[in-house]
Amino acid sequence: GMTEGRVKVEKKGVITTVIISRPNSRNAVDLLTAEALVAAFKEFEKDESSKVAILCGDGGNFCAGADLKAVASQDISTMNRLEIDGTAPMGVSRLFLSKPVIAAIEGYAVAGGLELALWCDLRVVAADAVMGVFCRRWGVPLIDGGTIRLPRLIGQSRALDLILTGRGVKAEEALSIGLANRISPKGEARNVAEAIALDISSFPQICMNGDRRSVYEQFDLPMEAALRNEFRIGLQAIESKEMVEGARLFTGGVGRHGGSKL
Repeated sequence: GMTEGRVKVEKKGVITTVIISRPNSRNAVDLLTAEALVAAFKEFEKDESSKVAILCGDGGNFCAGADLKAVASQDISTMNRLEIDGTAPMGVSRLFLSKPVIAAIEGYAVAGGLELALWCDLRVVAADAVMGVFCRRWGVPLIDGGTIRLPRLIGQSRALDLILTGRGVKAEEALSIGLANRISPKGEARNVAEAIALDISSFPQICMNGDRRSVYEQFDLPMEAALRNEFRIGLQAIESKEMVEGARLFTGGVGRHGGSKL
């Protein structure tokens, strides 16, 4: 279709990898790329055989943000959608999935590309990668969740530093401020992300994804409501028989000394 080649999807076992594939523009996202990202992640959400997704970019960069050439052209068929409801400018930033997504970041993850990385649950960052609100210099606002997710992830003080100055953040600093979860060698971000994805896909999934959901939902709730919500979600895992099975494994001596291999 029209989105041919802009986004590639590769399935391997329980992992779905979504690759932004516009290497000549540092994987900048125009309307068609945004729509292809939405389609890919909605498909992942529906696919019960797929437990974890990885988001990465082709050709040594994660994503340079919105395609400013498409925006400047004012061509309705390629410029990013600017509507308050429905698909976001970068595509997926208004979607909430029930399963984790890991960003595998090489090269630049900047502007809207940083916002895509923030939408993911975890960020594996290559040693030479750069993250930042580079759209600051062009007068392009953060409208894909950046002003919300960045302070939630790294705190308001650090978020305002990055948002006001637009400066680049290298891997070591990203790790130290909680923006990155892991640093990989250059060229290895996707491999490291795959190893994490495989690891977490082996846990009882109803329980893990329920805990994940409560983490996201608690931000918008007062303490008492958040505790009730956590408990309600947790009951689903308890009633799913996963926990009975886990307790049986524990009783049998599996994983009792901190190991996670079931």
